[in-house]
Amino acid sequence: MNHPRYNPAHMSENALRSITDIDFTPKHDVFPSPRDWRDTFMYQLLIDRFDDGVSENPQYDHATAKRGRDPAKAGVMQGGKIKGITRRLDYIKGLGCNAIWVSPPFKNRQDDPYAGHGYGVQNFLEVDPRFGTIDDLKELVREAHSREMYVILDIIINHTGDVWGYEDDKAQPYHEEAPYPFGFWRGPNGHRVPHDKADEMGWEDGVWPKELQDPNCFHRRGQIRNMSGYTREEGTLGDFFSLKDLDLTNPQALNTLIACYKYWIAECDIDGYRLDTVTHTEPEQTAIFCNAIREYAKSIGKDHFILFAEIVASDEKLQKYIGQNTPIPGEPDRYPVFSACLDFPLHFVLEEVIKGFAPPTALRERYESFRHFYRDYSEAGQYFVTFVDNHDQITRRFRRFMNGVTDPKQGVLAIGYLLTNMGIPCIYYGTEQGFDGGGPEDTYVRENMFGGEWGAFDTRGYSFFNPEHPIYQGISKIVKIRNEERALRFGREYFREVSGNGKDFGHAEHAPCLLAMARVLDSTSILNVFNLDEAERNDWVRTDGNLNPAGSTMRDLISGRVFDVVTAEDGLPAVRISLAGHEMAILKKEKDAE
Repeated sequence: MNHPRYNPAHMSENALRSITDIDFTPKHDVFPSPRDWRDTFMYQLLIDRFDDGVSENPQYDHATAKRGRDPAKAGVMQGGKIKGITRRLDYIKGLGCNAIWVSPPFKNRQDDPYAGHGYGVQNFLEVDPRFGTIDDLKELVREAHSREMYVILDIIINHTGDVWGYEDDKAQPYHEEAPYPFGFWRGPNGHRVPHDKADEMGWEDGVWPKELQDPNCFHRRGQIRNMSGYTREEGTLGDFFSLKDLDLTNPQALNTLIACYKYWIAECDIDGYRLDTVTHTEPEQTAIFCNAIREYAKSIGKDHFILFAEIVASDEKLQKYIGQNTPIPGEPDRYPVFSACLDFPLHFVLEEVIKGFAPPTALRERYESFRHFYRDYSEAGQYFVTFVDNHDQITRRFRRFMNGVTDPKQGVLAIGYLLTNMGIPCIYYGTEQGFDGGGPEDTYVRENMFGGEWGAFDTRGYSFFNPEHPIYQGISKIVKIRNEERALRFGREYFREVSGNGKDFGHAEHAPCLLAMARVLDSTSILNVFNLDEAERNDWVRTDGNLNPAGSTMRDLISGRVFDVVTAEDGLPAVRISLAGHEMAILKKEKDAE
């Protein structure tokens, strides 16, 4: 006799138990993709930490706010809701962002109080009820689209949550030779369901949809033994901590995931996906997944549905996944083609340069190397989602860009660089409010925006949605300029030589310094200048002799100041510009700036 816990009749009336229940017909007219994702500015947020949709907490004030958080509450779910994102859309758009990258909204194990990140999926066809409902997600997308904003979901194809256990529920280390025997399907609060009773599983048991309730959908090799050093095979076949690694070479597992993620596009009109932990997935099968999602999106009218990947690697590796995506001699694999990758090569060097701790040499050399990877250098920017910090901060454990920074202008400078640089810029929530989290684990860079028990700056119960914050204001002003100047989005990029005396020009090899780079599109050349020093600088910057010759003038589109282009002592054109500490300028030829 079936125990009532496992009787399928106890499941939600509208629940999708199988991918055969899915109707892939879009429910309404689809919202078209942007012509080019470089026209967007992304805002990354974590549902659980952004806004709970109901609280009206007092606005944070540095001078009067009370301090004191309980670190024991840092990792538990904080209460953020999808409805909270919806009610803050105008705040996000006011910053200048027109695309939102949302953490995974899918259902995680309900007995896991630490599942706020969303990456341990238990049901790929349901919204986690702690975040809201599918109707809440639909409303978020509708409201975003009504504001000409796009919604991107963070998704996972590498693993599920901890939805089953090995024999005796041991945390098995990676086994190099063969899979471990399957133990049991995990139910809530320690309950175990034997596999021969899988057809009786309830809504909270094991994994859904039912096509994944097959031990052969998982590699079952045990946990990766050393996350900082593993073989390619172990990284692909091993479990990511307690999260159970899916075997994408099994057509049943792969086809199920394809169907699930097509479902969310059809049902909610999603505009793009960011794929988590791509370096842990099988390249060939990930390619099949990407092609299937891209083809489905095109078939319903989303011609530029974005698929961008988390691949923590150098440009040499990233170019296998983007751009020409041509086969590499000696490589046995067919690599998936993504619309873009997170720009970790930029992230590796940018913070130290912007803070004046390192000269911009590595930054300049990185972009010069693009010519080796991309035939059309000016188009390379479309392949990179650029960022300063994110929810992991795995390369700077665990601190935000603003950690230890006292001058808010440095926050503007960092995001200003992204907005004028090649790429699709992305800002991590809270950066615009100066969040400076840092600590022994990733929860310290996942502060609450709405208050609650884990607010920023060691506070509880304060709101941080302040559109008057100087970083918010500074960023929004630069975004408006970026939106008006196509050269800042699509132009070629050249680092310009600088001089302290107007005679000896060269690329800066010391820090802190003045950094200058031009974006050139057809007959327009815009010169972006960044003072990476805390002190005022009065330096000369080389200009393009054809587009910005001696005798012309250039206007700073931020401040409105006008600067003369003169003939420097070496006989070539240059502009002398004075910038306060941590100030930036966007210079355009005077007649073109009118």
